[in-house]
Amino acid sequence: MLETQVAAQFAEDGALARVPGFRPRVAQVELARAIARTLSSGSTLVAEAGTGTGKTWAYLVPALLAGGKVLISTGTRTLQDQLFKRDLPRVRAALAVPATVALLKGRGNYVCHYHLANLEQDDRGLRSRSEVAQLRRIRVFANESQTGDRAELATVPETAEIWQRVTSTHDNCLGQECPNVRDCFVIKARRQAQEADIVVVNHALFMADLALREEGVTDLLPEASAVIFDEAHQLPDTATRFLGDSLSTHQLLDLSRQVQAVGLAQARESCHWAELCGALETAVREWRLGCAPLEQAPGRKATLESLARFGIEDFGARLEQVCAALEQMEAVLKACAERHPDLAAAQRTVQGILARLERWQGKAVPAAEGAPAVPAPAAGAVRWVELGAHHLRIQRAPLSVSETFSRCRVPGQAWVMTSATLSVWGDFAHFIDQLGLSGAEIGYWESPFDYAAQGLLFVPRSLPEPQSPRFTQAFVDMLADVLAASEGGALVLCTTLRAVERIAQALEVVYDDRGWDWPLMRQGQGARGELLERFRKEPHAVLVGSATFWEGVDVPGDALRLVAIDKLPFAPPDDPVVEARVRACRERGGNPFGEYQLPEAAIALKQGAGRLIRTESDWGVLMVADSRLVDKPYGKRLWRGLPPFARTRNVEDVKAFFRERRAVEVPDADPAGKRAGQE
Repeated sequence: MLETQVAAQFAEDGALARVPGFRPRVAQVELARAIARTLSSGSTLVAEAGTGTGKTWAYLVPALLAGGKVLISTGTRTLQDQLFKRDLPRVRAALAVPATVALLKGRGNYVCHYHLANLEQDDRGLRSRSEVAQLRRIRVFANESQTGDRAELATVPETAEIWQRVTSTHDNCLGQECPNVRDCFVIKARRQAQEADIVVVNHALFMADLALREEGVTDLLPEASAVIFDEAHQLPDTATRFLGDSLSTHQLLDLSRQVQAVGLAQARESCHWAELCGALETAVREWRLGCAPLEQAPGRKATLESLARFGIEDFGARLEQVCAALEQMEAVLKACAERHPDLAAAQRTVQGILARLERWQGKAVPAAEGAPAVPAPAAGAVRWVELGAHHLRIQRAPLSVSETFSRCRVPGQAWVMTSATLSVWGDFAHFIDQLGLSGAEIGYWESPFDYAAQGLLFVPRSLPEPQSPRFTQAFVDMLADVLAASEGGALVLCTTLRAVERIAQALEVVYDDRGWDWPLMRQGQGARGELLERFRKEPHAVLVGSATFWEGVDVPGDALRLVAIDKLPFAPPDDPVVEARVRACRERGGNPFGEYQLPEAAIALKQGAGRLIRTESDWGVLMVADSRLVDKPYGKRLWRGLPPFARTRNVEDVKAFFRERRAVEVPDADPAGKRAGQE
């Protein structure tokens, strides 16, 4: 019986006991047994496991022993790599099982030999001297790598734009017609995934597969007897993003340049390519110009229905001009597509963009050749327009993903959803309703950490209301006193990018006034991973960040002693998706604040607070500067969802806490070892 077999591995004389630093944990064993039961029965389990429970090993052991094919989906590519390269090999070795494992990412993560060669032959596609050097490094990497995974090439940042030109997309991949098909890294990765017992993917790839299945395409992920979703709290947002549509004027202008280059290279005499592509560029620029009044809109964005309020009356007509230019381009490419695979790929790309535009407009479009039309759920979706500094973007998102997500489950396939933040005040209904998981078994396992001794929650008494124009400076002034006590080692979490800039700039003044030479970093100064690596290594560092730093940040030990949150993380009310969901809730007679906005904020706040205590020896202060946490009736519900820290509103208590902790602090000889049994 799988449950008994799994429990035996965690016993004091079990296989895991031989792993250095491993110690049995009651909650970890209980979670592993619940997951084993779910895998055996083909049911669904929603499991919240507090930080330190050891959920990773709790699901890896039954996954490796279950015998069937298991997909493990993580929240990010970084966690995906960590699971595949560190956790899985250690557990597999400890259990001594012959299970094969594979790593599978989206095709944009793998170098494409064909597009790499094309870029090398046309240096007009290189935009700077640094890209020339990057291209050389990518060529060497492509020749030597076994995987082609760009994450393995550290000398070219993952955010570098050149990656978009040396990787393929679903539309521009030549498939079996590609001259490099035998060496294709994507095909190799998918073949390994088909053959492996355990396949590690990420939520974005899982949702991309779901979106393609809705359109009749089923070649992305292999079939499996079970799917385990780690960091499952991210699934609703990821599903919303991938089950919608997005298109920017940047993409359309890039398409125009690509089509012109391909046309001139492969079918120069077929038409006047500069004129054909120029017509699209003109239509695109006039479309964006017509949306200039969005400069005055909150967040420079507006729903389709509200455009007229900002004086934009001809949006639809200008969009039709763009569509007409694309249709003309598609007709020309179709006429000469048989002359070269690049022309056929360009035609598919234009077709794909036209399909996105038609879905955005609420029209039914053919999903794939020979497949039935895919209706655009206009009534159940929100459509909006965003104006950037140099571009325009249109987006569409479903108001609910529950029906589509629940429909993707294969009958009899086991599903395990696990995270440290799935419930709201012990109630899982919000998460379950979002994903249509009715009938799921639920379970909750508390963190083994002594939060009351290890941490202190500080809500300053004297700060202005968060809506006050004086709030930011008052927050920074109070933060400066706390930083002086903590001697840096702080992660400052903001609710907006604008707040990141304002708070970081105000802290620079504090640094000058107090003569601090500690590292001060802010989101946007470098890649997220680079900033976090600096933060871990440099003493007394302070890092100011927004949404991307509220979760997935793991800094155990003395490097992080303070997490400071400026405001409660309510989603901005002018966000089109939030606005539409609030309106829909109100129209059906519900309470949008209690049913949607407050639960979302509670989960986000719990995620941010979870950055502070990562091991049994960690300690520190959680500072929440928003007095609504204490003063408002709903605030009590929010802080009750946080770990049970000791609490204070007096900054002198915070200073005393840091003094006392330093007085008794002992060196942590093996922080990794203490975490070994928890991973």
